Formats: sequence, C-alpha cells, structure tokens
Amino acid sequence: MTHRGSRVLHVGSLSRVEGEGALRLYVQDGTVTEARLDIYEPPRFFEAFLRGRSYTEPPDITARVCGICPVAYQMSACAAIEDACCADIDPAIRDLRRLLYCGEWIESHALHIYLLHAPDFLGRASAIDLARTHRAEVERGLRLKKAGNSLMELLGGRAIHPVNVRLGGFHRVPTRAELRPLEQELTQALDDARQTVRWVAGFDIPDARTDADLLALAAPDTYAIESGTPTVLRSDGSVDSFPVRDFTDRVTETHVPHSTALHSRLDGRRHLTGALARFAVGGRFLSPTAREAAREAGLGDPREGAVCRNPFQSILVRAVEVVYAVDEALRIITTYEPPERPYTEVPPRAGVGHGATEAPRGLLYHRYALGADGTVTDARLVPPTAQNQGAIEDDLRRTAQHAITEHDPDDAELTALCERTIRNHDPCISCSTHFLDLTVVRTSSDTSGGRHA
Repeated sequence: MTHRGSRVLHVGSLSRVEGEGALRLYVQDGTVTEARLDIYEPPRFFEAFLRGRSYTEPPDITARVCGICPVAYQMSACAAIEDACCADIDPAIRDLRRLLYCGEWIESHALHIYLLHAPDFLGRASAIDLARTHRAEVERGLRLKKAGNSLMELLGGRAIHPVNVRLGGFHRVPTRAELRPLEQELTQALDDARQTVRWVAGFDIPDARTDADLLALAAPDTYAIESGTPTVLRSDGSVDSFPVRDFTDRVTETHVPHSTALHSRLDGRRHLTGALARFAVGGRFLSPTAREAAREAGLGDPREGAVCRNPFQSILVRAVEVVYAVDEALRIITTYEPPERPYTEVPPRAGVGHGATEAPRGLLYHRYALGADGTVTDARLVPPTAQNQGAIEDDLRRTAQHAITEHDPDDAELTALCERTIRNHDPCISCSTHFLDLTVVRTSSDTSGGRHA
C-alpha cells in the first residue's frame, strides 16, 4: 500500500508472548490513526471467586493466575493480607521470601531474554531456530532458567505454582545444609548472567523513547523486589511517591471495547511499569556487580541517576536484573540463619490490606477486605500488563509511524516490527485478563410474543 490509501494491519495471534492477544493497526494516508492491542483471552474472574474464601487461601489461589510468575501473586497476596491483619513478619522469613522471588526473576527473565526476545534481534523466527545458530547461548539461557527453578523448587516445593508458601511465611524452611548446594549452581549462574549482559549489549538495538511516566517500588537501601513504596519518575524528571494504600486512588482502570483487560492511567497519564521503571527508580541500589554490568553495557552509571527510556533496551535492563537477582540470592544464602519458626502467626481481624511487589513484568498490586473471622469480602488485583497496555499501544503508534514515514514497509515487515515492539514489554496477557464488569439485561415475554426489558 502507498501512503495515499488506507491500510489495516491485523495480526490474529501474537507470537512469543505469554497468553493470547492480537493486534490491529490502522493507517490513513501515511498516518497511524490507531494501534490496538486486542486482548481477547477470556477474563479470569479471580477477584469474584476470592470473595467468601478464608483469608489464608489467596496466596495459593492467586498463584494459579500465572505459571511464569506465581511467586509474585503469592507475595503480593501475603503482603496485603498481613497488612490487613497488622502482622509483623520475622526478618529471616522476609529474606527467604526475597530469595524465592529472586528465583522467579532469574527463571522468568532468562525465559524472556533467550527464548522470546533474542530471536527478534538476531533475525530468527523462534527459539528453536535460534538454537540452530546460537546453540551455546541458548544452552546458557536454559542453565540460567534451571538455576532459578532450583531456588523455586527448594523454597517453594516446586517450580510452577509453589505449594510451600503460606500466610506469615512458609510451611517449611530450608536448613543451611540444604541451601549450601545451590551456591555452586548460582556461582555458575552469575558468570552466565554476566555473559548474558555482554551478549545482549552486542545486539543491534533500534533507537526509541517512551515518554510514559515510570512507576516502580522503591525500598530503602535496596533494589525493590518483594516490598517498597510506589514511586513515579515522570517524563520531566520529577519524582513522586505515595503509600501503597493510595494505589487505586492514583491508578485508575477503565474498560475499552477491544480488551478483556482494563486500561490504566496514573494520575490521568499513561504510565509504564517493569524493568525500565525499576532501573530508573532504584538503579542506584543495584549490587556493585550489577552496576558494573550496567555501565559496561552502556546503560550509564545507576549511582548517578542513569535512566533508560528506550523500550528496545528493556532486554538489556532485564539482563542486568538477572545479574542482580543471582548476586542477591548468593548474598542471602551466604548469610542465612534459619528462623525459629517457619511462619509468623497471623490472627484474623476485620480490615482492608494493601500489598505490592515487583513481578518480573512490573508492579503487582493486591487489596483485600476481610471480615472479623478472616473471610475475604472483597478483592482487587492490578497486574503489570494491564497497567502497561496503554503504554504499549503508544509505543506501537510511534514505532509504526516512524517506520512508515522513513521507508513505508510492507505488511510483513510492519507486522514483525509491531510484534517486536510488543515483546519489548514481555506482556503476560493471561495475567491481565483477570477482571470484567458484567452487565446483564434480562427480558421477559408478554402474551403477544414481544419482549420487554
């Protein structure tokens, strides 16, 4: 098609993303008028069937939202319910939670970098195709994923949908002797993670910039994972923080016709959560090893406020986060002292609790209202991909418009570019389809055969 006509690009099923979604791009006389990420996967209704359950159940139930990041759901659920119950969790248990979360970051980021995203930069159609030309690299990625899974299995009981997490802590905590064998595997993983950063830094990465506000948790003196304060870095460089309890006052969700996921705005503006946001908000708290990796990769010095706003560089930031997660896991294991008890007692009480953690794809918020007996009377889950959907569509419009203006690619090339743009954000579409307002209009028949509302 030429710029003089209209053009509709329809991708019926996105490849190399978690879940099911589609894309429609509308172009009129060379101008991209709309980019629409169609999330058609059925809604999950998790909030609805959490109501009426015991306050001890959400960590296990919400883990089933996603097979890639179940720990994120477990940790956000625990944080929110423990907040409602005013529980004070043993610091040693908090360390074990962080260690478990590091395992999820490692395995999820390795999956995304090597199997979903790297083929885009190396001109390969799939991870299998990539393995034919870059076997050693793919094997390195699988080793990293295995190291993350090892942490998940030891602490969580299994790598997918862990069963050892419970309100207040764990059903069972490991001994020092059980953790020690992981040190050797993680030491190898740290070398693999550093090599991953060097490998990804050599990719031909397009220039791009997102102007969305960046939202991530910030924690005192550490890179936020399992806890923190929601913090916004705006496109003008200003910074704003607010309590977790104010999340739904600041982040509003609305329905759009083409999606079973909600669109979110932060203070009425588009926002983005995830690796770019975390690096911008808390990069100075990365470990020395991770900061060095970031500098060597060309991301700048995090201690001097380095910010990355190029979505195509998100793969590089995730590689740096793998270095950090492995480094942090080794630190926790080295200093580990088992808690006296595997969990803190959390007696039920009436109240509303709020919790937020950093899933691999970004900030994940949970809110629960409890009755005096601990029954869940209301639940609210706001996953990162649902928050990011609007920003992803903005990126699609900008990227497609730039390509059309520069050289007017054919549909096949434009499709590949748009899918690549979506994969920059590692969307978890299944996670985002958790909610749907349902309006039922019932009618009745009169004696004449007509229908009445």
